Amino acid sequence: MDLNNVFSQVLILFFIMLVGYFSRKRNIIEKSINKGLIELILNITLPFMILSSFNYEFSKEMLINAFRLYTISLVLYLTLVVLSKYLFKKYPYNERSVMRFVTIFSNCGFMGYPVVESVYGKIGIFYTAIFNINFNILIWTVGVMLFNNKEKQNVKKVFLNPGLVSVILGFILFIFSIKLPYPIQRTLELIGSTTTPLSMIIVGSMLADININEFFKDYKIYYISLLRLIIIPLVTLTILKFFNFSGMLLGIPVLIMAMPAAANTALFAEKFDADVSLASKCVFFTTVLSVVTIPLIIMLL
Repeated sequence: MDLNNVFSQVLILFFIMLVGYFSRKRNIIEKSINKGLIELILNITLPFMILSSFNYEFSKEMLINAFRLYTISLVLYLTLVVLSKYLFKKYPYNERSVMRFVTIFSNCGFMGYPVVESVYGKIGIFYTAIFNINFNILIWTVGVMLFNNKEKQNVKKVFLNPGLVSVILGFILFIFSIKLPYPIQRTLELIGSTTTPLSMIIVGSMLADININEFFKDYKIYYISLLRLIIIPLVTLTILKFFNFSGMLLGIPVLIMAMPAAANTALFAEKFDADVSLASKCVFFTTVLSVVTIPLIIMLL
């Protein structure tokens, strides 16, 4: 792992985020455009990027590593679901739901894929897609239940969201070593390659809508940021090293756990009448701080 190259890549992502930030501040990107771009990423460019990343000949070693990463992911997410229940017991329900959501769900989509790709290349996308299967399932089940226990779960939304479908289709292509015709594969690659810049532009644009003057008095932001950006990835790193995991089996789980709060946090909070202000602050503060903490975590790897 070339640290100079990694730092350069993270810095590039930060600069792209700044482009989004100032574009929104100058109203070049309007709120309606923001929403449309998010839909474009979630439904088109990200699934295309995931699908194109499965363009490998079947390998037993890759299959075993994929299963290991899936298992690590499942254990980590379920552990966070249980632990978060006790970490924030003293807080009111509308704050507790936000803080638990931030603790469990990182920004593994908009920021996770670009960062992992900058460290491990295209094959990192392949393994990250496997790791994120549990995220896609749990965010529409446990994630919704954190905010509203009475909300009826939409099974179709859980299992037929484009991110999960693209992983399943990609895995079928990988298992049977199916090679897509070049025009189709190249189309997937070209459109998928826009995911990283678009994602970081959107993150920057979302940050521009938040009033930064409010946060520094709210100690909860520091608490949740410490958990999300430092404690969770460090504990993940320590445990995986104890079990002798290395390479991408170590790096990908740690990097995904080191990502800032999921961008969905504020959307879920608004939909279910939780503390939207706290949710927005968590997304903003953890995203800004991650520009410093992610390179530090990468150094430890």
